[in-house]
Amino acid sequence: MIKAGSKIGIVCCSDGQKREYAEKIRHLEAVLKSIGLQPVFSDYIYVSEEGLSSTAQKRAAALMNFYRDDEIKGIFDISGGDLANGILPYLDYDVIADSGKTFWGYSDLTTVINAVYAKTGKASVLYQIRNLIYDHAKRQTADFRNSVIDGGEELFRIEKHFLTADTQAECEVTDKVETAGNQRRLHGIVVGGNIRCFLKLAGTEYMPDLTDKILLLESYSGTAARMETYLCQLEQLGAFRKAAGILLGTFTEMQEKRCRPSMETLVRRYAGADMPIAVTGQIGHGTDAKGIWIGKTMRE
Repeated sequence: MIKAGSKIGIVCCSDGQKREYAEKIRHLEAVLKSIGLQPVFSDYIYVSEEGLSSTAQKRAAALMNFYRDDEIKGIFDISGGDLANGILPYLDYDVIADSGKTFWGYSDLTTVINAVYAKTGKASVLYQIRNLIYDHAKRQTADFRNSVIDGGEELFRIEKHFLTADTQAECEVTDKVETAGNQRRLHGIVVGGNIRCFLKLAGTEYMPDLTDKILLLESYSGTAARMETYLCQLEQLGAFRKAAGILLGTFTEMQEKRCRPSMETLVRRYAGADMPIAVTGQIGHGTDAKGIWIGKTMRE
């Protein structure tokens, strides 16, 4: 919880914002001030005049400056894209571990969020604060204030449905619920996030141990073939032997194009019949998306 009146840090650890987005960012600043927070922006929010983002070292230094500043009570990333994993070697994980601050971000920031958990054991939130200015702004702002300032849980309340053990159909499956055995149980620390970005960590010291974890997967772009390659890699990493369960968020392009086989079918195929798999439409890249803690225990 962050007290009203507190300062919060705003960073772009992935791709810099385009200059034409400046008005939207000023709008976000106004919304944050209206709910009692004082945003302080990094020096590296925007791309250069040549369209280039700042260096990984500079982005990492900006993030660490906020961790070291006692007046900053929380850190929110407003970026996405491709570049976030570049900062990982330049972060001071001892400072992060000793801080009482939570890092928030989504999409490509999956890399930072999971690295923070792997290196420090600290939880972060998969959530894009820019949702406060988009088409679900009223609801998002109310839920954000409830959970960040007032100590509630509205931003983190997600609805989910469990897949049956024999999900194979080329139809909508998220309303099928298995009532027997462990198919209705997800219990464990949540790791993961955007599937493409999470896999950037494979083979590095920043990849969390997947043993007995709930593996969250979601994506913005990519159709069935690309998703299958990612699932192949997860299988080859032993993810489906180690994880205690899987939570599927939204897969925007797949769902918009009604791709077949569906992500539910593909994941069941790779994870096997015994893996508890739940599906939610409330975690992912949608502007109505909720937040979820990465590095904290999900209990059913």
